[in-house]
Amino acid sequence: MLTGIAILMLFPLLWLVGTAFKSPAEDIFSFPPQLLPAEPTLANFQTVWADYPFGRYLFNSAIVAILSVSFNLLFCALAAYPLARLNFKGKEIIFSLVVATIIIPFQIVMIPLYILTVNLGLRNTYFGIILPNIVSAFGIFLLRQAIMSVPLELEEAARIDGCSELGIWWNVMIPAIRPALVTLAIFVFIGSWSDFLWPLIVLDRPEYYTLPLGVADLAGAFSLNWRLVAAGSVISIAPILLLFIFLQKYIVATDISSGVKG
Repeated sequence: MLTGIAILMLFPLLWLVGTAFKSPAEDIFSFPPQLLPAEPTLANFQTVWADYPFGRYLFNSAIVAILSVSFNLLFCALAAYPLARLNFKGKEIIFSLVVATIIIPFQIVMIPLYILTVNLGLRNTYFGIILPNIVSAFGIFLLRQAIMSVPLELEEAARIDGCSELGIWWNVMIPAIRPALVTLAIFVFIGSWSDFLWPLIVLDRPEYYTLPLGVADLAGAFSLNWRLVAAGSVISIAPILLLFIFLQKYIVATDISSGVKG
């Protein structure tokens, strides 16, 4: 049953990849569907890359994703450490409020974020795109749970050696929760890379378009030539697939370590 579900979920992706490599002579809507192209060709990729600024879109997406990941790792780790280790009044209330924001749909805060972005003069800028992704409640929750699983003896030994709280955070906690940091980086990268709604709202200059906006424009630019749209989509999703394949072991390590903590 699980195999059947997996095949059902992978079928659209396989059809997309197969369509991207099909020549104009092949029918992409045949029944039963033909996933493997009879005569594979790279012409669709060459056309998309040559006739459309996909290189610029790829660069924009990379800049946005890298900045989003960097800010998330920094701010989430800084917020998670005191919520996990330090004792101060109202800590549990603050943590509960942070976690509660996870259930708030993005559409509710979208308009205030847009007004804030415009008033700050960040429209059509890279920082304007990453503004909603600077820090996330999920990231704070994930890293807090990871820090709570770190043995107290490591922290106490560092404090005996004269290490400050910031030093303990950097020299003890950050290396100890590396799998959780990589996991968070993967999730933030995927979310930022594939985000369509917010860049669509905050951008109106094509030179700042990210890959999702570029792929959406392909349909109009090439009059619904699905082979070219599929080629652009494959270019768009290839980096996140490769990222997940090479770093998935860290997600497994994070799941295992979070399950140990009672």
